Amino acid sequence: MKRPRPSLRSTTARLAWGAAAAFLAGFWLLSAVAYVTLSSLLEYDARERAMADAGGLADLYRRDGREVLVAEVRQRVADGIDPDALYAVIDARTGALLAGNLRDMPPSALRTGWLSLADEPEGTPRRVHVSRLDGGIYLAAGLRMRAAAGFNTLAVRTVLMATVFALLLGALLGHLIARWVTHRLRRLEETAAQVGDGEIDRRVPLDGSDDAFERLAMRFNAMLDRIGGLLTGVRDATDHIAHDLRTPLTRLRSRLEGLRMETLDEEQAIALDAAVGEVDQLLSSSNALLRLARVQSQPRVDDDPLVALDRIARDAIDLYEPIAVERGIRMDATSIGPVSVRGDADQLFQATANLLDNAIKYSPGDGAVGVVVQASMTEAIIVVSDEGEGIPVAERARVFDRYYRLERHRRSPGTGLGLSLVQAVVHRHGGQIHLDDHRPGLRVTVRLPLSGEAGVVDPVTDPP
Repeated sequence: MKRPRPSLRSTTARLAWGAAAAFLAGFWLLSAVAYVTLSSLLEYDARERAMADAGGLADLYRRDGREVLVAEVRQRVADGIDPDALYAVIDARTGALLAGNLRDMPPSALRTGWLSLADEPEGTPRRVHVSRLDGGIYLAAGLRMRAAAGFNTLAVRTVLMATVFALLLGALLGHLIARWVTHRLRRLEETAAQVGDGEIDRRVPLDGSDDAFERLAMRFNAMLDRIGGLLTGVRDATDHIAHDLRTPLTRLRSRLEGLRMETLDEEQAIALDAAVGEVDQLLSSSNALLRLARVQSQPRVDDDPLVALDRIARDAIDLYEPIAVERGIRMDATSIGPVSVRGDADQLFQATANLLDNAIKYSPGDGAVGVVVQASMTEAIIVVSDEGEGIPVAERARVFDRYYRLERHRRSPGTGLGLSLVQAVVHRHGGQIHLDDHRPGLRVTVRLPLSGEAGVVDPVTDPP
């Protein structure tokens, strides 16, 4: 069974993208917390160093005076032990810089408190603490935030690179999660498809995980058990009725035939002929129902001998070709190649004959019926097509039900069991049957597992 490729709007695709987005959002949140934390630590460290320098210089001024402070600041700038350290000793009355390397402080900066500057050519941020000392002097001590600037640049690059990695990892994680969910649901989907194709005995395999998927599978199996029990009861009752009616119907037909031979009245003869026809219809339906029950009760054909499917198709065509010619219907059977499968020749012949019977019955007088028998790498394929009115899409699944007939065909001869029998034979042989538009008409495709020993045919399995 070919599985459709999930679209971007499917639940599994949304689950994959949701998991990737959640993973990416978590990564960004963690990155933001780490960035804010490290930036705060760098900022705190820079302010602590600036406050320590300012405190030491203020103590020196109070102890030794203005000249010693100016000389100390000039010495520190000249030594360049810490190239990121910033100092300024400013006369409060004139605003003149007495010593230091902070030459671009605006007049508005001459106030007590912290000052942030970032007007150097390289844009490195600076944190400066300004304090007013006794004697009309402003003392400024600060630090170039090279480490913080480098950290910011590195953090941006790292986050961008890690975002790509996180996006890929999140997408991979989401894909794996979606595949896991799809895998857990696939067994349920495959079982539902098999049951929908008529294999009512199929059940979802359990793995003992006891999770939500396992409990859903158990409920699904319980539902199938209930449905299977009801269907079995109905089929058994129907089969028993058909079996019990066959003997009295046969006796009734014999009596009607006897009366028909004894009567001389033409009207009575016509009435008896009609009654015999009705009894024959009931007997035909009963026999078809019993054949269907017999096929459905048989095991799979794994150990059955090989049969020539192409010979079975040609024999069925030979049987129905005179009927087709009588109705002016062309039989196109040129695309029949040698194909062998394992199975029951009688059942395969009956299924092929039923398909041909339907195709001829519902084709127009000047129409054509096509038969194709061919093999792919793993399957034997039988295609029977006609040019009739076809079957509406909404009713194609129901035509395989027992006694179901299209409304426009209810008054035509037939039992309503032909396609049911075909489906039962196909399923017993491990195959599938599909109905499609032939434009105009109906195309029935039967696919059977191809035997690995194609070409070797047991002569006792030849169709009748």
